[in-house]
Amino acid sequence: MATPGATTLSDDTGPIPPALRGILPVLLALPVLALAEWTLGASPFATYLLSVVGVNIILAVSLNIVNGMTGQFSIGHAGFMAVGAYIAGVTSLSLKEIGIPGVPVAVSDQLLFVEALLAGGVSAALCGFLVGLPSLRLRGDYLAIVTLGFGEIIRVFVQNTEAFGRALGLSGIPQYSSVAMVYFWVFLVVLVARRIAGSSHGRSLWAIREDEVAAEAMGVDTTGYKVRAFVISSFFAGIAGGLFAHFVPIINPGSFTFVKSMEIVVMVVLGGLGSTTGAIVAAIFLTLLPEGLRSLFGAMGAEGSLAQKVDQIRMPVYGILLVVLMLARPQGLFGTKELWDVLPRWLPRKKKGLT
Repeated sequence: MATPGATTLSDDTGPIPPALRGILPVLLALPVLALAEWTLGASPFATYLLSVVGVNIILAVSLNIVNGMTGQFSIGHAGFMAVGAYIAGVTSLSLKEIGIPGVPVAVSDQLLFVEALLAGGVSAALCGFLVGLPSLRLRGDYLAIVTLGFGEIIRVFVQNTEAFGRALGLSGIPQYSSVAMVYFWVFLVVLVARRIAGSSHGRSLWAIREDEVAAEAMGVDTTGYKVRAFVISSFFAGIAGGLFAHFVPIINPGSFTFVKSMEIVVMVVLGGLGSTTGAIVAAIFLTLLPEGLRSLFGAMGAEGSLAQKVDQIRMPVYGILLVVLMLARPQGLFGTKELWDVLPRWLPRKKKGLT
C-alpha cells in the first residue's frame, strides 16, 4: 500500500523518453568533444599529449574489464593493441586515395577512418576470441603466460611481415585522428564498462572474480562470461591501437612490447582492480609523469639526452610506486569503488526526510 505523498517510478515515466535514454549520453558528449577540438586546434603538442592520455585510458579501462571485474590476469594487452594498430593502418593506407561520392572530403576521410578503426577493433576482438576460448579455462599464472606468449607472437609476426613494414615499421598512415575522435572512444569504453558493471552480466563477472568455483556451482557459465569480457576488452584495445596509429608518424614493433603491456597493468593495479575511475586516474597520472620528469630535469639544468634520462628513470619510478602502493594500500587507490562513491564522504550531505 502506497503511503501519502509517496511517488512511484516506472520505466515509462520520467523527463527522458525511453527511446533516448540509451543514446542520450552520446548526444550530450558530441558538442563537448567538438568544443574541445576547436579549443585545442592551435596547440599540436597539447593535442598529441591528450591523444596519448586518451589512448592509455582506453587501454586501462578495457583491461580493467578482464583483470579487475573478472579477476583474471592478462599481460598481453599490447598484442591486441598491435593488431588494431596494424590492421587499421593498412586499411587506411589502402583507402587513402578513395573518397565517398557526394560527401565533403573531410567527412569522407573521417568516415573511412572510423571504418579502419572498426576493422582494427574487430580483428583484435577475433584474436581475443581465438586466444581466450582455449586459454580462459586456465587461471592465474597460466593465463598470464598464455597472454604474454600471444603478445610476443604478434610482435615477432609483424616484425617479419613485409606488408607491415617489418622491423622498420609502417609509415605514411593518414593522420586522421583528433582529440575529439580519441575522447569519443574514451567516452564509449567508459560507458560500456559502467553499463557492464551495473548489469546482470557484470554481476556474473564479479561473482567469477570473488569465487569462480562457487559461481560455477550456482550455474554461471564462467568460461562463456570470461570469453565475452576478453573479447570486449580486446576490441577496445584494437580501437586504441588504431587511434594510436593515426596520430604518430610511424608505428613499429617496438611500440607494442611486453613493457607496454606492463605499463597498462600498472595503471589498472594502481587505480584499483575493478574501479573504472581508478583506471582513468592512474592512466592520466602515469602518462603525464614522464612529462613532469622532463620539466623537473629541465628546471634542475639537466643537459644532453633528457628523453633518455626520463626513459631510464620512468620504469624504476613505476616500480617504486607499486611497492609503496602494495605496502600502504594493496587494493589500489580506489579499490573496487568509483570516484562518486568516495566524494560524498567529503561533501556535505542533505538529510532526507527533514524539513
